[in-house]
Amino acid sequence: MQKPALPYWRLSTFYLFYFASLGALVPYWGLYLQSLGFDGRAIGELMAILMVSKIIAPYIWSWIADHTGKGMMIIRLASVCALIAFVGIFWALTFWWLALVMMLFSFFWNATLPQFEAITLNHLGKDTHQYSGIRLWGSLGFILSVASLGQVLDQQSLAILPIVLLMIFSFIALSSFTVPDAQAQPHHETQVSIFQLLKQPVVLALLAVCFLAQLSHGPYYTFYSIYLKENAYSSSTIGSLWALGVLAEIGVFFLMVKLMPRFGAHKLLITALLLTSLRWLLIGHFVSSLSIILFAQLLHAASFGLYHAVAIDLIHRLFKGRYQGRGQALYSSVSFGAGGALGSYLSGLFWDQNSATLVFNMAALVALLGAFISWRYVKVAEM
Repeated sequence: MQKPALPYWRLSTFYLFYFASLGALVPYWGLYLQSLGFDGRAIGELMAILMVSKIIAPYIWSWIADHTGKGMMIIRLASVCALIAFVGIFWALTFWWLALVMMLFSFFWNATLPQFEAITLNHLGKDTHQYSGIRLWGSLGFILSVASLGQVLDQQSLAILPIVLLMIFSFIALSSFTVPDAQAQPHHETQVSIFQLLKQPVVLALLAVCFLAQLSHGPYYTFYSIYLKENAYSSSTIGSLWALGVLAEIGVFFLMVKLMPRFGAHKLLITALLLTSLRWLLIGHFVSSLSIILFAQLLHAASFGLYHAVAIDLIHRLFKGRYQGRGQALYSSVSFGAGGALGSYLSGLFWDQNSATLVFNMAALVALLGAFISWRYVKVAEM
Protein backbone atom coordinates (compact mmCIF):
# COMPACT_ATOMS: atom_id res chain seq x y z
CA MET A 1 0.00 0.00 0.00
CA GLN A 2 1.44 3.32 -1.10
CA LYS A 3 2.23 5.82 1.63
CA PRO A 4 0.09 9.02 1.39
CA ALA A 5 1.92 12.12 0.19
CA LEU A 6 3.33 14.23 3.00
CA PRO A 7 1.30 17.49 3.34
CA TYR A 8 4.55 19.42 3.83
CA TRP A 9 3.33 22.93 3.13
CA ARG A 10 0.11 22.58 5.09
CA LEU A 11 2.00 21.32 8.13
CA SER A 12 4.64 24.01 7.71
CA THR A 13 2.05 26.79 7.41
CA PHE A 14 0.49 25.91 10.75
CA TYR A 15 3.93 25.98 12.40
CA LEU A 16 4.64 29.32 10.67
CA PHE A 17 1.59 31.06 12.15
CA TYR A 18 1.71 29.32 15.53
CA PHE A 19 5.27 30.42 16.19
CA ALA A 20 4.59 33.85 14.72
CA SER A 21 2.15 34.23 17.63
CA LEU A 22 4.94 33.25 20.01
CA GLY A 23 7.20 35.81 18.34
CA ALA A 24 4.68 38.50 19.21
CA LEU A 25 3.66 37.19 22.62
CA VAL A 26 6.81 36.00 24.39
CA PRO A 27 9.22 38.92 23.73
CA TYR A 28 6.69 41.75 23.95
CA TRP A 29 3.84 40.72 26.26
CA GLY A 30 5.89 41.50 29.36
CA LEU A 31 6.62 44.97 27.94
CA TYR A 32 2.91 45.40 27.19
CA LEU A 33 2.00 44.49 30.77
CA GLN A 34 4.67 46.87 32.04
CA SER A 35 3.14 49.64 29.89
CA LEU A 36 -0.15 49.02 31.72
CA GLY A 37 1.58 49.80 35.01
CA PHE A 38 2.16 46.31 36.43
CA ASP A 39 5.29 45.66 38.53
CA GLY A 40 7.71 42.75 38.23
CA ARG A 41 5.81 40.45 40.55
CA ALA A 42 2.48 40.99 38.76
CA ILE A 43 4.14 40.51 35.36
CA GLY A 44 5.72 37.27 36.55
CA GLU A 45 2.38 36.01 37.83
CA LEU A 46 0.51 36.94 34.64
CA MET A 47 3.17 35.39 32.41
CA ALA A 48 3.10 32.27 34.59
CA ILE A 49 -0.60 31.89 33.80
CA LEU A 50 0.27 31.29 30.13
CA MET A 51 2.42 28.38 31.30
CA VAL A 52 0.13 27.02 34.03
CA SER A 53 -2.55 25.96 31.57
CA LYS A 54 0.11 23.89 29.78
CA ILE A 55 0.24 21.63 32.81
CA ILE A 56 -3.29 20.32 32.34
CA ALA A 57 -4.73 21.48 29.02
CA PRO A 58 -2.47 19.54 26.59
CA TYR A 59 -3.03 16.24 28.41
CA ILE A 60 -6.81 16.69 28.60
CA TRP A 61 -7.08 17.48 24.89
CA SER A 62 -4.60 14.80 23.83
CA TRP A 63 -6.46 12.17 25.88
CA ILE A 64 -9.63 13.08 23.97
CA ALA A 65 -7.74 13.02 20.66
CA ASP A 66 -6.09 9.65 21.38
CA HIS A 67 -9.44 8.06 22.27
CA THR A 68 -11.40 9.55 19.38
CA GLY A 69 -8.69 9.39 16.73
CA LYS A 70 -9.72 12.91 15.69
CA GLY A 71 -6.55 14.85 16.43
CA MET A 72 -7.04 17.56 13.84
CA MET A 73 -10.65 18.12 14.87
CA ILE A 74 -9.40 18.82 18.41
CA ILE A 75 -6.75 21.21 17.08
CA ARG A 76 -9.30 23.11 14.98
CA LEU A 77 -11.75 23.40 17.86
CA ALA A 78 -9.06 24.58 20.27
CA SER A 79 -7.69 27.12 17.76
CA VAL A 80 -11.11 28.70 17.20
CA CYS A 81 -11.89 28.78 20.94
CA ALA A 82 -8.51 30.39 21.67
CA LEU A 83 -9.26 33.09 19.11
CA ILE A 84 -12.66 33.82 20.65
CA ALA A 85 -11.28 33.86 24.20
CA PHE A 86 -8.49 36.30 23.28
CA VAL A 87 -11.06 38.90 22.22
CA GLY A 88 -11.67 39.46 25.94
CA ILE A 89 -8.27 41.17 26.17
CA PHE A 90 -9.82 44.32 24.66
CA TRP A 91 -12.06 44.87 27.68
CA ALA A 92 -11.09 45.92 31.24
CA LEU A 93 -7.34 45.74 31.88
CA THR A 94 -7.36 45.01 35.61
CA PHE A 95 -5.07 42.31 36.96
CA TRP A 96 -7.83 39.80 37.67
CA TRP A 97 -9.59 40.32 34.34
CA LEU A 98 -6.31 39.86 32.46
CA ALA A 99 -5.61 36.77 34.55
CA LEU A 100 -9.01 35.30 33.68
CA VAL A 101 -8.71 36.04 29.95
CA MET A 102 -5.14 34.75 29.75
CA MET A 103 -6.08 31.55 31.59
CA LEU A 104 -9.09 30.88 29.34
CA PHE A 105 -7.26 31.75 26.14
CA SER A 106 -4.16 29.74 27.02
CA PHE A 107 -6.23 26.69 28.02
CA PHE A 108 -7.23 26.34 24.36
CA TRP A 109 -4.09 27.78 22.74
CA ASN A 110 -1.76 25.45 24.64
CA ALA A 111 -3.82 22.44 23.60
CA THR A 112 -2.88 22.72 19.94
CA LEU A 113 0.90 22.39 19.59
CA PRO A 114 1.56 19.07 21.41
CA GLN A 115 -1.23 17.40 19.46
CA PHE A 116 0.03 18.95 16.22
CA GLU A 117 3.53 17.61 16.95
CA ALA A 118 2.00 14.12 17.18
CA ILE A 119 0.07 14.68 13.92
CA THR A 120 3.27 15.78 12.16
CA LEU A 121 5.28 12.81 13.40
CA ASN A 122 2.52 10.41 12.38
CA HIS A 123 2.47 11.94 8.88
CA LEU A 124 6.23 11.39 8.74
CA GLY A 125 5.95 7.74 9.81
CA LYS A 126 9.44 6.24 9.83
CA ASP A 127 10.95 9.41 8.36
CA THR A 128 11.04 11.29 11.68
CA HIS A 129 14.45 12.73 10.75
CA GLN A 130 12.51 15.06 8.41
CA TYR A 131 10.73 16.69 11.36
CA SER A 132 13.25 19.52 11.66
CA GLY A 133 12.72 20.47 8.01
CA ILE A 134 9.03 21.12 8.76
CA ARG A 135 9.50 22.61 12.22
CA LEU A 136 11.98 25.21 10.96
CA TRP A 137 9.07 27.07 9.33
CA GLY A 138 7.86 27.76 12.85
CA SER A 139 11.22 29.32 13.59
CA LEU A 140 10.93 31.46 10.45
CA GLY A 141 7.48 32.59 11.57
CA PHE A 142 8.90 33.58 14.96
CA ILE A 143 11.71 35.56 13.30
CA LEU A 144 9.40 37.44 10.92
CA SER A 145 7.06 38.29 13.77
CA VAL A 146 9.59 39.36 16.38
CA ALA A 147 11.79 41.35 14.00
CA SER A 148 8.98 43.22 12.24
CA LEU A 149 7.19 43.99 15.51
CA GLY A 150 10.41 45.35 16.99
CA GLN A 151 10.57 47.88 14.15
CA VAL A 152 6.89 48.76 14.51
CA LEU A 153 7.06 49.22 18.28
CA ASP A 154 9.86 51.76 17.93
CA GLN A 155 7.29 53.92 16.14
CA GLN A 156 3.96 52.78 17.58
CA SER A 157 2.45 52.32 21.04
CA LEU A 158 2.45 48.87 22.64
CA ALA A 159 -1.35 49.11 22.52
CA ILE A 160 -1.10 47.75 18.96
CA LEU A 161 0.19 44.38 20.22
CA PRO A 162 -3.19 42.77 21.08
CA ILE A 163 -4.51 43.68 17.61
CA VAL A 164 -1.53 42.04 15.92
CA LEU A 165 -1.95 38.92 18.06
CA LEU A 166 -5.64 38.67 17.24
CA MET A 167 -4.79 38.68 13.52
CA ILE A 168 -2.18 35.96 13.94
CA PHE A 169 -4.54 33.77 15.99
CA SER A 170 -7.06 34.09 13.15
CA PHE A 171 -4.49 32.72 10.69
CA ILE A 172 -3.68 29.83 13.05
CA ALA A 173 -7.34 28.84 13.15
CA LEU A 174 -7.69 29.10 9.36
CA SER A 175 -4.54 27.07 8.66
CA SER A 176 -5.69 24.27 10.99
CA PHE A 177 -8.57 23.52 8.59
CA THR A 178 -6.13 22.75 5.75
CA VAL A 179 -4.21 19.95 7.51
CA PRO A 180 -5.48 16.36 7.12
CA ASP A 181 -5.56 13.94 10.04
CA ALA A 182 -2.98 11.15 10.35
CA GLN A 183 -3.22 7.70 11.88
CA ALA A 184 -0.89 6.78 14.74
CA GLN A 185 1.78 4.29 13.79
CA PRO A 186 0.89 0.79 15.09
CA HIS A 187 3.18 -0.72 17.70
CA HIS A 188 3.11 -3.96 19.66
CA GLU A 189 3.67 -2.18 23.00
CA THR A 190 0.54 -0.05 22.86
CA GLN A 191 -1.17 -2.39 25.35
CA VAL A 192 1.13 -1.16 28.13
CA SER A 193 -0.68 1.35 30.32
CA ILE A 194 0.41 4.97 30.45
CA PHE A 195 1.18 4.54 34.16
CA GLN A 196 3.54 1.67 33.43
CA LEU A 197 5.36 3.88 30.94
CA LEU A 198 5.64 6.68 33.48
CA LYS A 199 7.17 4.32 36.08
CA GLN A 200 10.19 3.69 33.86
CA PRO A 201 13.26 5.43 35.38
CA VAL A 202 14.40 6.76 32.01
CA VAL A 203 10.99 8.36 31.40
CA LEU A 204 10.94 9.98 34.85
CA ALA A 205 14.50 11.23 34.39
CA LEU A 206 13.78 12.67 30.96
CA LEU A 207 10.67 14.49 32.20
CA ALA A 208 12.69 15.87 35.15
CA VAL A 209 15.32 17.17 32.76
CA CYS A 210 12.68 18.79 30.56
CA PHE A 211 11.14 20.43 33.64
CA LEU A 212 14.50 21.86 34.73
CA ALA A 213 15.40 23.04 31.23
CA GLN A 214 12.29 25.18 30.99
CA LEU A 215 12.45 26.26 34.64
CA SER A 216 15.84 27.79 33.81
CA HIS A 217 14.24 29.73 30.94
CA GLY A 218 11.87 31.56 33.32
CA PRO A 219 13.87 34.82 33.59
CA TYR A 220 14.55 34.81 29.85
CA TYR A 221 10.98 34.38 28.62
CA THR A 222 9.52 36.71 31.25
CA PHE A 223 12.05 39.49 31.71
CA TYR A 224 14.66 39.39 28.93
CA SER A 225 13.03 42.16 26.88
CA ILE A 226 12.39 44.25 29.99
CA TYR A 227 16.00 43.62 31.11
CA LEU A 228 17.36 44.83 27.78
CA LYS A 229 15.00 47.82 27.70
CA GLU A 230 16.21 48.87 31.15
CA ASN A 231 19.77 48.72 29.82
CA ALA A 232 19.05 51.15 26.95
CA TYR A 233 18.39 48.65 24.11
CA SER A 234 15.78 49.82 21.57
CA SER A 235 12.71 47.76 20.65
CA SER A 236 14.14 47.08 17.18
CA THR A 237 17.43 45.85 18.69
CA ILE A 238 15.53 43.67 21.16
CA GLY A 239 13.51 42.19 18.29
CA SER A 240 16.69 41.58 16.31
CA LEU A 241 18.30 39.78 19.25
CA TRP A 242 15.29 37.48 19.64
CA ALA A 243 15.35 36.85 15.88
CA LEU A 244 19.07 36.06 15.96
CA GLY A 245 18.47 33.39 18.57
CA VAL A 246 15.83 31.72 16.44
CA LEU A 247 18.06 31.94 13.34
CA ALA A 248 20.64 29.95 15.28
CA GLU A 249 17.87 27.52 16.21
CA ILE A 250 17.04 27.03 12.51
CA GLY A 251 20.70 26.25 11.80
CA VAL A 252 20.59 23.44 14.35
CA PHE A 253 17.36 22.06 12.89
CA PHE A 254 19.11 21.75 9.52
CA LEU A 255 22.03 19.95 11.15
CA MET A 256 20.01 17.52 13.29
CA VAL A 257 19.84 14.93 10.49
CA LYS A 258 23.64 14.61 10.77
CA LEU A 259 24.12 15.39 14.47
CA MET A 260 21.71 12.79 15.86
CA PRO A 261 23.20 9.71 14.14
CA ARG A 262 26.77 10.87 14.79
CA PHE A 263 26.62 11.85 18.47
CA GLY A 264 23.42 10.26 19.80
CA ALA A 265 20.63 11.78 21.88
CA HIS A 266 22.40 11.31 25.23
CA LYS A 267 25.48 13.39 24.41
CA LEU A 268 23.46 16.03 22.57
CA LEU A 269 21.09 16.51 25.50
CA ILE A 270 23.97 16.99 27.95
CA THR A 271 25.69 19.42 25.59
CA ALA A 272 22.49 21.44 25.14
CA LEU A 273 22.03 21.89 28.90
CA LEU A 274 25.67 22.78 29.58
CA LEU A 275 25.52 25.48 26.90
CA THR A 276 22.18 26.65 28.33
CA SER A 277 23.87 27.20 31.69
CA LEU A 278 26.65 29.18 30.01
CA ARG A 279 24.07 31.29 28.18
CA TRP A 280 22.32 32.44 31.36
CA LEU A 281 25.66 33.34 32.98
CA LEU A 282 26.64 35.50 30.00
CA ILE A 283 23.28 37.30 29.93
CA GLY A 284 23.30 37.91 33.68
CA HIS A 285 26.86 39.23 33.87
CA PHE A 286 27.49 40.99 30.55
CA VAL A 287 24.27 42.76 29.51
CA SER A 288 26.20 45.96 28.74
CA SER A 289 28.33 44.20 26.12
CA LEU A 290 26.44 43.86 22.84
CA SER A 291 29.00 41.42 21.42
CA ILE A 292 28.61 39.03 24.37
CA ILE A 293 24.83 39.35 24.29
CA LEU A 294 24.95 38.51 20.56
CA PHE A 295 26.99 35.39 21.33
CA ALA A 296 24.59 34.44 24.13
CA GLN A 297 21.70 34.66 21.66
CA LEU A 298 23.51 32.33 19.30
CA LEU A 299 23.47 29.81 22.15
CA HIS A 300 19.70 29.63 21.67
CA ALA A 301 20.72 27.04 19.08
CA ALA A 302 21.56 24.81 22.04
CA SER A 303 19.19 25.95 24.80
CA PHE A 304 16.12 25.49 22.62
CA GLY A 305 16.95 24.15 19.14
CA LEU A 306 19.21 21.25 20.09
CA TYR A 307 17.40 20.49 23.35
CA HIS A 308 13.91 20.55 21.79
CA ALA A 309 14.80 18.42 18.76
CA VAL A 310 16.37 15.77 21.01
CA ALA A 311 13.52 15.86 23.55
CA ILE A 312 10.84 15.53 20.86
CA ASP A 313 12.66 12.55 19.37
CA LEU A 314 13.11 10.81 22.73
CA ILE A 315 9.49 11.36 23.76
CA HIS A 316 8.34 9.98 20.41
CA ARG A 317 10.47 6.86 20.95
CA LEU A 318 9.40 6.31 24.55
CA PHE A 319 5.66 6.91 24.01
CA LYS A 320 4.66 4.69 21.10
CA GLY A 321 1.46 3.96 19.22
CA ARG A 322 -1.70 5.39 20.76
CA TYR A 323 0.30 7.13 23.50
CA GLN A 324 2.15 9.44 21.13
CA GLY A 325 -0.27 12.33 21.57
CA ARG A 326 -0.20 12.00 25.35
CA GLY A 327 3.58 11.66 25.32
CA GLN A 328 3.94 14.99 23.52
CA ALA A 329 1.32 16.49 25.85
CA LEU A 330 3.24 15.30 28.92
CA TYR A 331 6.42 16.79 27.49
CA SER A 332 4.66 20.12 27.00
CA SER A 333 2.89 19.95 30.38
CA VAL A 334 5.94 19.10 32.45
CA SER A 335 8.44 21.34 30.65
CA PHE A 336 6.76 24.38 29.11
CA GLY A 337 3.86 24.08 31.55
CA ALA A 338 5.11 23.28 35.06
CA GLY A 339 8.72 24.28 34.44
CA GLY A 340 7.85 27.43 32.53
CA ALA A 341 5.18 28.52 35.01
CA LEU A 342 7.38 28.05 38.06
CA GLY A 343 10.28 29.73 36.29
CA SER A 344 8.16 32.78 35.41
CA TYR A 345 6.65 32.99 38.88
CA LEU A 346 9.96 32.68 40.74
CA SER A 347 11.76 35.13 38.48
CA GLY A 348 8.94 37.64 39.03
CA LEU A 349 9.08 37.04 42.77
CA PHE A 350 12.79 37.87 42.98
CA TRP A 351 13.20 40.31 40.08
CA ASP A 352 12.30 43.54 41.92
CA GLN A 353 14.04 42.56 45.17
CA ASN A 354 17.32 41.21 43.77
CA SER A 355 19.66 41.91 40.90
CA ALA A 356 19.01 40.39 37.50
CA THR A 357 22.48 38.87 37.71
CA LEU A 358 21.47 36.78 40.72
CA VAL A 359 18.29 35.59 39.00
CA PHE A 360 20.20 34.48 35.89
CA ASN A 361 22.84 32.80 38.08
CA MET A 362 20.08 30.73 39.66
CA ALA A 363 18.81 29.83 36.18
CA ALA A 364 22.32 28.68 35.22
CA LEU A 365 22.48 26.38 38.25
CA VAL A 366 19.11 24.84 37.36
CA ALA A 367 20.29 24.10 33.81
CA LEU A 368 23.49 22.57 35.24
CA LEU A 369 21.40 20.25 37.43
CA GLY A 370 19.50 19.19 34.30
CA ALA A 371 22.80 18.36 32.59
CA PHE A 372 23.85 16.18 35.56
CA ILE A 373 20.58 14.21 35.53
CA SER A 374 20.92 13.78 31.76
CA TRP A 375 24.47 12.43 32.16
CA ARG A 376 23.52 10.09 34.97
CA TYR A 377 20.08 8.77 34.04
CA VAL A 378 18.91 9.65 30.49
CA LYS A 379 20.83 7.01 28.58
CA VAL A 380 18.49 6.28 25.71
CA ALA A 381 20.64 6.98 22.64
CA GLU A 382 20.99 3.32 21.71
CA MET A 383 17.46 2.20 22.60
